[in-house]
Amino acid sequence: MSSALRIGVAGLGTVGAGALALLQANREIIAARCGRPLLVSAVSARDRSKDRGVDLSAVRWFEDAAVMAADPDIDVVLELIGGADGIAKTVVETAIRNGKAVVTANKALMAHHGTALALQAEEAGVALAYEAAVAGGIPIIKILREGLAGNRVARIYGILNGTCNYILTTMRESGREFGEVLAEAQQLGYAEADPSFDVDGVDAAHKLAILTALAFGCEVNFAGVHTEGIREISAVDIAYADELGYRIKLLGLARLVGEGVEQRVHPSMVRADAPIANVDGVFNAVVADGDFVDSTLAEGRGAGAGPTASAVIADVIDIARGLRLPAFTVPASQLRSLPSLQMERHEGAYYIRLMVLDQPGVIADVAAALRDAEISVEAMLQRGRAPGEAVPVVITTHDTQESRMIEALRRIDALATVLETPRMIRIESL
Repeated sequence: MSSALRIGVAGLGTVGAGALALLQANREIIAARCGRPLLVSAVSARDRSKDRGVDLSAVRWFEDAAVMAADPDIDVVLELIGGADGIAKTVVETAIRNGKAVVTANKALMAHHGTALALQAEEAGVALAYEAAVAGGIPIIKILREGLAGNRVARIYGILNGTCNYILTTMRESGREFGEVLAEAQQLGYAEADPSFDVDGVDAAHKLAILTALAFGCEVNFAGVHTEGIREISAVDIAYADELGYRIKLLGLARLVGEGVEQRVHPSMVRADAPIANVDGVFNAVVADGDFVDSTLAEGRGAGAGPTASAVIADVIDIARGLRLPAFTVPASQLRSLPSLQMERHEGAYYIRLMVLDQPGVIADVAAALRDAEISVEAMLQRGRAPGEAVPVVITTHDTQESRMIEALRRIDALATVLETPRMIRIESL
């Protein structure tokens, strides 16, 4: 058996401790699959005294993770700190500069700096691996980079945030509102004390930017991702979606459009019989449409110590085997710079919910606003009568350009009989 692969671990939080636990529990089978043992020779974290469930007494401890990343007695550095900049970025750049392979679970880092880091790793001749950065235990990076390497991918989409999926699933099953379910998710540990990155779509946008680069061989462009969250989704919307035969999911979607790329994260209505509509709870799922493979769906847990550690160690095993692939399917120097499609040019169907006064002429005024924007109505729902009082009206449309929908909603919102800002959800054909 070959000499041990010496590992330095930067960050001993949930993922770092999980990776150490996995290496310890499955030491023999991992060594057999690698053809060499994996040795954790150094770690770096802020608190030495914290019990992480693994024995670190024989492991060298570094106060400064960047110093550890330059240590000559380490072959591969695991960056499990997190954050787009700061020490995490310094650790990765230092490791690459010193000729060490890098494994990271840091989606923010890869979304903001992935192209530059891939170029640095390529020039240094070292591996940059990040399976754990997207969808936890789902091996979607391997699927795109290896399993679908012979396909032209036309579209990729998925449920990329387990917190949002849990909230939307629980709202549907219980009929409760967003705020109440979010508080429950925080108590259960599914949502952070500050849930903004999750519920405002930022976490999913980080992951989508990475998947887009992989799928289409283009530079990572997080700034080009149109991003919306789920705060405005109400129990009423979910009930109407169910009545219309849809489920509401926070989706990340990317596709090539002409000479550019469309990247968007937002709540979407999908047919209830679509496979992805039935991915519930904290689970993630990613669908890739290839020209020869058709559609493939990968589903699993997108976060947590076990699934994320599994992805981290899978990358380490590849490095131990001597496998080094381009970070984003093609060499970093060949990544294309693709312009982002502006959201106003998106074309699709829409769900609109209005709260209006129940009086003659209201529907005619709303229909006129849609007509003037050249939008065709597919269906309309109004339940019950309450003359002179507020009632909900739901409309679904045929495909139209988003710029037209924005103009129609502006006109509808200006009507004196419309009592609340209109709610719009895009309908996806998946």
